[in-house]
Amino acid sequence: MKLDILVFGAHPDDVELSCGATIAKEISLGKKVGIIDLTRGELGTRGTAEIRDEEAAEAAKILGVAVRENLRFRDGFFTNDEAHQMEIIRMVRKYQPDIVICNAVDDRHIDHGKGSRLVSDACFLSGLRRIETKLGDTLQQAWRPKLVYHYIQWKNLAPDFVVDVTGFMDVKVASLMAYKSQFYDPDSNEPVTPIATKNFKESILYRAADLGRLINSEYAEGFTVERYLAVNSLGDLI
Repeated sequence: MKLDILVFGAHPDDVELSCGATIAKEISLGKKVGIIDLTRGELGTRGTAEIRDEEAAEAAKILGVAVRENLRFRDGFFTNDEAHQMEIIRMVRKYQPDIVICNAVDDRHIDHGKGSRLVSDACFLSGLRRIETKLGDTLQQAWRPKLVYHYIQWKNLAPDFVVDVTGFMDVKVASLMAYKSQFYDPDSNEPVTPIATKNFKESILYRAADLGRLINSEYAEGFTVERYLAVNSLGDLI
């Protein structure tokens, strides 16, 4: 299956939190989108890895993605080395995306920055034909995505561009609420974490609303880039 967009997250819920509305919008425009989770989030304070598996599957259905896989790297302890890069390369060559989106380049959780660099490096290496990989018994062809973007997570990084996601925040929020073990629930007896507060739940909307305000829209999601964005003419900008 060839995908238009392949989105990576260090943990289940990274993708939904950071660019869920963008994914929903791209799918509405006919794009094929897939998600690859690097870990099962097994070190998370609330819930279990098994619960997270179920929640991720439900969130994928809500977003309408074509495929979701989990590479089962060690939460908190995966590294940007050859073994991990080769696993990412296999996924990139398997789905041949034109665009890859991955974790924030810098963030509060150490896995986010690591995951960002790991995926970015693997995307480059995936284009080198002398690196051989197989899917089953089949030799894979080299493939390098045209673009690698990074979503924004806990830290308020300055975006290089934003996507108008007005009309798609309801889908994003619904996909996030599939992770009911993770977010604010006044009746939960689980320990309180930074993302399990009322303030954080409310921030999902007000952060998107603030970015939307800056582009004269209702909601937006921001991304950073690895190289300059190009336009054919000044009229392409809105």
